[in-house]
Amino acid sequence: MSALVLLHGLGANGRVWDGWPHPRVAPDLPGHGSAESLSQYTFEAMAAAIAERLPVRRGLLVVGHSLGGVIALELASGRYGVQVDRVVALGVKVSWSDDDLGRAKALAQKPIGWFENRDEAAARFLKVSGLQGLVDPAGEVVQHGLREVDGRWRLAMDPGTFGVGAPGMARLIAASQADVVLARGELDGMNTDAELAALHDQTVTLPGLGHNAHVEDPSALDHVHGQAAS
Repeated sequence: MSALVLLHGLGANGRVWDGWPHPRVAPDLPGHGSAESLSQYTFEAMAAAIAERLPVRRGLLVVGHSLGGVIALELASGRYGVQVDRVVALGVKVSWSDDDLGRAKALAQKPIGWFENRDEAAARFLKVSGLQGLVDPAGEVVQHGLREVDGRWRLAMDPGTFGVGAPGMARLIAASQADVVLARGELDGMNTDAELAALHDQTVTLPGLGHNAHVEDPSALDHVHGQAAS
């Protein structure tokens, strides 16, 4: 029996997996939710921080969304003292232009934004995480992504996380010691079937779903990860 580890995407937090029916570990990535910030965000540093906090270190099935999918592949390299048997990387953006990287770098350098009320902060959280229309603004995933200080509100997310950069997907897949599946929602504008197929021979497209397929339909990935942790 595998231990199921769920890693959220950029801007979200571990509570985004609350709708999943399986027993799981769903930590906040560094710089998100209640997790500590890092002085510099790299995929390696984020994977190391996650590995240190995992209660189970062997026989892992890791499902990661977007940034979490990259961290899942990094963990599967065998360099972090954990044994990953299978990785499902969902919705990873695999093609990055200079403009994409420039915008991300600019966001990473912005100061923390403050809001006069929770509603404004919640709207910003939903936009950054891509969860608009998918979760309740008053719900736990939003609350976990906000901080109130002296009557003003901010996102819990460290803006520096935007600067993590573009993943070397071909290298990560080649270095993985785990079985790897690349998955995407059919309507996800972050990637294409062709891009994933060019990287790997195990790909899955989830019909009718978008970038946050794991939130739109928590059961959609059951046949992909094989319910190995149930």
